[in-house]
Amino acid sequence: MEIHALEAFIESHTRQVEPLIVAQSEAYWRFTTTGRKEDEEEYARLTAALRKVYADRQAFARLRRLMEATGLLQDGIFTPNPQVPPLLARQARVLYDDFRGLQIDLDLIDATTELEKEVEGLFNTFRATLRGRAVTDNQIRQILRTSNDLALRREAWEASKQIGAAVAERLRRLVDLRNRGARQVGFDNFYTMSLALAEQDEGDLFRLLEELDRLTRPLFAAYKAELDAQLARRFRIDLADLRPWHYSDPFFQEVPETGDGVARFFEGRDPVALARAFYTAIGLEIEDILARSDLYEREGKQQHAYCIHIDRRGDVRILANLQPDAYWAETMLHELGHAVYDKYIDRDLPFLLRTPAHILSTEAIAVLMGRLIYNPAWLKRYLGLDAGSLAEALPQALRHQQAKLLIFTRWVLVMAHFERALYQNPDQDLNRLWWDLVEEFQMVRRPEGRDAPDWAAKIHFSVAPVYYHNYLLGELAASQLLMTLRARVGADEAWIASWEAGDFLVRRYFRPGRSVDWNTLMVFATGYPLSPAPFARELEAPGSA
Repeated sequence: MEIHALEAFIESHTRQVEPLIVAQSEAYWRFTTTGRKEDEEEYARLTAALRKVYADRQAFARLRRLMEATGLLQDGIFTPNPQVPPLLARQARVLYDDFRGLQIDLDLIDATTELEKEVEGLFNTFRATLRGRAVTDNQIRQILRTSNDLALRREAWEASKQIGAAVAERLRRLVDLRNRGARQVGFDNFYTMSLALAEQDEGDLFRLLEELDRLTRPLFAAYKAELDAQLARRFRIDLADLRPWHYSDPFFQEVPETGDGVARFFEGRDPVALARAFYTAIGLEIEDILARSDLYEREGKQQHAYCIHIDRRGDVRILANLQPDAYWAETMLHELGHAVYDKYIDRDLPFLLRTPAHILSTEAIAVLMGRLIYNPAWLKRYLGLDAGSLAEALPQALRHQQAKLLIFTRWVLVMAHFERALYQNPDQDLNRLWWDLVEEFQMVRRPEGRDAPDWAAKIHFSVAPVYYHNYLLGELAASQLLMTLRARVGADEAWIASWEAGDFLVRRYFRPGRSVDWNTLMVFATGYPLSPAPFARELEAPGSA
């Protein structure tokens, strides 16, 4: 009887949220493709309506009682029960976490939401001042990429941190509000709660990051020593005088612009044609996705790129602003990775489970596909490059890709360790902690005597909390999937043009959707849980990447 009652509760909930989720997706698509204010307001209204559904305390109490009665919840801990159908149990687990995170006083939710909007608005409208003039982030980055004027570089870097001083106090208050909400639902802090509700264990995550630090530290140290020597020669200074403004972006999270070795081969090449040829060859149909997508620049349209699954029934679309170049070729391969994952999720699954297993799971596919623009076999087959062109371009391309992954890894280690400490103790000396971590993981010397909230200049702490580490986990999962494809289908020359590759991804990775958690999916697809070892091996032997 209790199982039937639980089933009825979930069916009723699905009928309530499905039309809201579909309408929310449609409103977001309209807003980002047209820029119309009324669509933005409709998206915000629907988002608020969904939040209220999950903030319903009576509904959550009902769900909790039903899960306890069916043995799925014991002392607040989810416990599998073989007598409960697996898909029903999985839906209950997903719903429990979705509800639990919003069982917070409504006035606290409203206060947090209002402050989040205020901080995001500051980031959107703030313009730094450099030598008496307002400058954009792009202008600052251009100076750091190209200028040899050391005084200007330092002033530009310092200007990039002005937003930190403007938002730091508000961000501290936001951390306090988020922590208060987390404690209301039984967690020590917001960081721990966010991981738990995303089915990630904090201890496991940081053990994985510790192992990744150990595996990449010597590789990064060697790369960093070479880079520092180049920078010292360029700026005609001693190695000991290198500081953050000598690198090519405000946070040293990107590869210095020296060319990637392959970009020129993509000039004039149609990203859609390249993507179509590849995805068709591996047996993944994308014509329906392309037909619904909005791929080219237009006034009022969002300038970036994303993939969206409107209805969880196959209406998958991509927004892009394509140009015939390497950046957009990589972006198209990346976004179509998200798209084919969404498309091939088993549509017989319940609505609540018709999504990727986790954000890191879909990011892994997108990363795996986007990396192909540096893959020798892919370049030879889909761009028609001859042996001479490959031999000329690949050494630089592979060094660029290795450096990109190393720099990003070390940057995420800073972000993850700082964010955890931020929520554990927001009253500590965060300015000093930030530079302790930058020196530890990125090996960049702090400016002497600087005591400023440089950490608050990173927008993700404000608008995308406890999220950044998933980008790196997606990179690790991509490397693990690549090793599996090579083992099951064949070397790169084989899998990049074989329907068996697509068939494997559909059967072992896409179809399960959210019917399993992300690490169970990794075991199902690759035979073992997420590991940093394949990623580290690729970095040690970049010629095979």
